[in-house]
Amino acid sequence: IPFDLGILFDPTDLLEVTFPQNDSAPSITLKAGDFLNQNQTGGPPTFALSGSMASGPFVVAAVDPDAPTPVNPTEAQIRHFLGGNFTAGADGTLTNSTPAISEFLQPSPPLTSTAHRYVFLVFEQSDEFSAQTLVTPDTSRDNFNISAFAAATGLGSPIAGTYMEVNPVNSPTPPDV
Repeated sequence: IPFDLGILFDPTDLLEVTFPQNDSAPSITLKAGDFLNQNQTGGPPTFALSGSMASGPFVVAAVDPDAPTPVNPTEAQIRHFLGGNFTAGADGTLTNSTPAISEFLQPSPPLTSTAHRYVFLVFEQSDEFSAQTLVTPDTSRDNFNISAFAAATGLGSPIAGTYMEVNPVNSPTPPDV
């Protein structure tokens, strides 16, 4: 997980993030650091935990620390997803029982930018999170700070996470994907 998020990352679980694809193409399950094109990230993704002894509830967040560009991140972090009340099924699949605070926002790096990093994190949900009013569906997604939010809502450090890099639309996908 990128150090510039200000998050202490010592995971206990593995996070699996899967993006559905159109036209009967197989879904894409991320491996940490995968490069994808914007058109492969329409989502919304599904989440699963493996290795977890806990069943939840969990909070899932996704942020872009590179907005508008990695060399000039003046709008970072962009909050691409924030939801609570996720529980793990027997197979590790996470489902939530309430609407997300911030529904999934598809990655969309500007055409003039290089690839952006998108970081997905899972936290054990705290009582403070359930009562938080710092972020609502109407709160701006720009200039979000996941580490400050986690501290203010008692989430602590994430138990799992992964990241991907997304190229602007119509960029070639590196051959390892």
